[in-house]
Amino acid sequence: QIPRLLGPGLNKAGKFPTLVQHTDALETKVTEMRSQVKFQLKKVLCMGVAVGNVGMNPDELRQNCLMAINFLVSLLKKNWNNVKRLHIKSTMGKSFTVYG
Repeated sequence: QIPRLLGPGLNKAGKFPTLVQHTDALETKVTEMRSQVKFQLKKVLCMGVAVGNVGMNPDELRQNCLMAINFLVSLLKKNWNNVKRLHIKSTMGKSFTVYG
């Protein structure tokens, strides 16, 4: 009954609850959900996505960036023709142009 009442508002915010079985390990489920990234392509012209953290080595960051970029481009109708520029930025640093 809770999903029926709260579902429309949570779904609109992109925070719909997921089902957890009593046999599932709660810690692994929480870690899995926190490591997922959702691309919401509506009518936005600019998008920001977290691809790593300070505890990752440069190779892991590069792999995450490539995976996120390729997945995002695959969601677009005209693939790379819809991408004008790509930038990468740390929290406190300058942004660097990757593409465009």
